[in-house]
Amino acid sequence: MSPRRSYDQYCSAARALDALGDRWTLLIVRELLAGPRRYTDLHADLPGVSTDVLASRLKDMERDGLATRRRLPPPGAANVYELTARGRELLPVLQALGEWGAPLLAERRPTDAVRAHWFALPLLRSLEGLGDGVVQVRLDEGEFYVRLGAPDGPVYGEGPAPEEPDACLSLDAEACTALAKGDLALLDAVRDGRITVTGESPLAKTLRDA
Repeated sequence: MSPRRSYDQYCSAARALDALGDRWTLLIVRELLAGPRRYTDLHADLPGVSTDVLASRLKDMERDGLATRRRLPPPGAANVYELTARGRELLPVLQALGEWGAPLLAERRPTDAVRAHWFALPLLRSLEGLGDGVVQVRLDEGEFYVRLGAPDGPVYGEGPAPEEPDACLSLDAEACTALAKGDLALLDAVRDGRITVTGESPLAKTLRDA
């Protein structure tokens, strides 16, 4: 475990950065907001991070009460990392940071990695207030799901939802980026055909008819 570093300033922002300011920490939080993850899964979805740095950051997050490690029962029988309640409180922080950074999403660079579930945070903001339920999202890059109205636990996840979704959205990364930047409103995108909505739940009908 790396020694704790501090700005040594009696300021809440400085104290927060003592825990979160190291490179990769907030991106690990982004991954763990999707629920428990194995070390190998985290490493695969954080392209560019070294194994030593990832292991060090995870230990620091355990020390600081942001994440815990536990072993799944058989047949999983693997160690996973997951956020604590304190760590899950960082969801609005990451959403605000993503909203601030959205104008920086210009043309995708050849060196830029992308994972479908990285679009979950901006899409989650666009879906707020439309109702509760599980929304499956399909992109060319893959699929993920978001859970609206969840009081605790994972708010999105990679791949198919573990239960029947209330609505399914099909769109491309360009539309997701436009939503994140504020250049496109979700319901306008549905009306214009840039997002296809399927499902017969109240949530799906709200998305189609609003």
